[in-house]
Amino acid sequence: MSAPTTDRPQQIRPGGVHDRPTVKRRPTLRRGLPTLIQLALLALIVLCPMFFIVMGAFTDNPDRANVFDFGNFTLGNLELLGTQSAQEALVNSAIVGVGSCVVALAIGATLAFLAARTNVPGRKLIYGIGIAPLFLPSLVGALAWALLAGPATGYLNLALSAVGLPGFVDIYSFAGMIFVLGLYYAPYPFLMIHSALSLMNPDLEDAASLHGATLTQMLRKITFPLVIPAIVGSGILVFALTVENFAVAQVIGVPGGVDTLPTLIYRLMNAAPARSNDAAAIAVVLTVLLIIVVAVQNRVTGRKEYTTVSGKGVRARQVPLRAWRWPAAAMAWTYFLLAVALPLSALVLASTQTSPYLAQFNDLFETGALSLWGLAETLQDPDFHNVVLNSVIVGIATAAIGTTFCFTLAYTRYRTQAPGRTLLEYITMLPLAVPAIVLGLGLLWTWLALPIPIYGTLAVLVIAFVAVFLPQGYRGVSSSIVQLDQDLEDSAVMLGARRSKAIRFVTIPLLRIGLSSTFLLLLMLSMRELTAALFLFTSDTRLLSIAIFDAYDNGSIQSAAELSLLYCVVIGVLAVLSRRLGAKESK
Repeated sequence: MSAPTTDRPQQIRPGGVHDRPTVKRRPTLRRGLPTLIQLALLALIVLCPMFFIVMGAFTDNPDRANVFDFGNFTLGNLELLGTQSAQEALVNSAIVGVGSCVVALAIGATLAFLAARTNVPGRKLIYGIGIAPLFLPSLVGALAWALLAGPATGYLNLALSAVGLPGFVDIYSFAGMIFVLGLYYAPYPFLMIHSALSLMNPDLEDAASLHGATLTQMLRKITFPLVIPAIVGSGILVFALTVENFAVAQVIGVPGGVDTLPTLIYRLMNAAPARSNDAAAIAVVLTVLLIIVVAVQNRVTGRKEYTTVSGKGVRARQVPLRAWRWPAAAMAWTYFLLAVALPLSALVLASTQTSPYLAQFNDLFETGALSLWGLAETLQDPDFHNVVLNSVIVGIATAAIGTTFCFTLAYTRYRTQAPGRTLLEYITMLPLAVPAIVLGLGLLWTWLALPIPIYGTLAVLVIAFVAVFLPQGYRGVSSSIVQLDQDLEDSAVMLGARRSKAIRFVTIPLLRIGLSSTFLLLLMLSMRELTAALFLFTSDTRLLSIAIFDAYDNGSIQSAAELSLLYCVVIGVLAVLSRRLGAKESK
């Protein structure tokens, strides 16, 4: 059967290359309507919260019941920035961010080099070690290390005392915060640097070797300089993420007297009465700081003079470690011990202790010292069922809505000539520079002010999570859509299909792997998120992360440990599910 023909003649360039058939332009309003709708949605979930934050920082009315009543303009809220507590919080945030960045880079870069370029034993397992902490939320990791290295009753200190050594480990300090944040953010530089090392063309290294360079000289002058963009970019990303981290700062920093900007915002909002305008002023400072950091990151990672990947296939050159093979493997497994094995062991012990008090380490081996009764009670608790159900509903809804929205945004940006598509991308990436605690505070004021009764429901949490994770979802979808040739979709249109039908039956099926990966990424991220929901949940809309934080905040450490352990099980199941689904999609 012959294909339907079109009456429109094809245009042929001088070289014989066919131009793509011209498409009749739609009216301007009709062409721009989808973009206007998307901009309106982005304005509602991203720009409106930021508008309320800025207005709150420069007005004197803390009441957000009336959307148009901001009170009088004032700079008085900024006076808080001159106080000792605010200045200390700013300095502490910077110190913690820089220190965590150094630790995470040292761990991530080393593991990436071992997994990508060396003959270390168990190289494939080291890749798993590098990404394993991603499935342990920083809140759970901070709680576990509080149990492990508390100054009085931490398991490590009790174990040291049992063998006659003084218990000297104190996690409640600057060093403790930097250590924990470095452990759980090391996977970010690991993934970025591992990718750069794996894709590196070995021609330059081979040339250096042929000209007499030693292995050390080749690594120092060729290999490592070529991955500087990945190193610097991932370092700046880790700095931004650790500066805005609330969970570790609250669990590890506050007991040690280390206050940061996120914990200061949280304390101001929970004061009686709430100091919301002061909190907004601090939020503006934190946002400006992160906008500068993200701008530097984009500038660094946007450079192209370091590109070494050409069109031909490459295979990275393997570096022999010789006598360092086994010490390097031991170092990698030590990281796994500190980031995963020891914290999970601490959660298991805390969850199964029959008594919350532990005088000495040997008490754990007494008859009846450990029991699964507490975990069984938690599993049967209706409140636990509710928070798990809420978490699953919010996670799936966030993943489904977020993936759909990110696809429409990416399609508009890269497949249409709609006016305003560049602005669309800019607003979509804006939450990357807005701390989650700031965006959550702005969303609280937005939905209290707007006449849409969704505050106090799971819907507002879904909106918050979609807003927070828009950049990650958009990057995931856009990276897939730019790799897909538009001619496939245009061919369906030329053969008589409507554009919407071509998208549904051609574009989306071809993007199924990228879309499913984005769905699972958003599902995992929303299951882990705490900070964005801090000001938005109610007693009926608590999530697993909120339940853990509430238990810790109320002093019920054993309950927090039980919930954390079950939390890890839920995330582990999701991780296994995502891997199996990904394997099926790739077949």
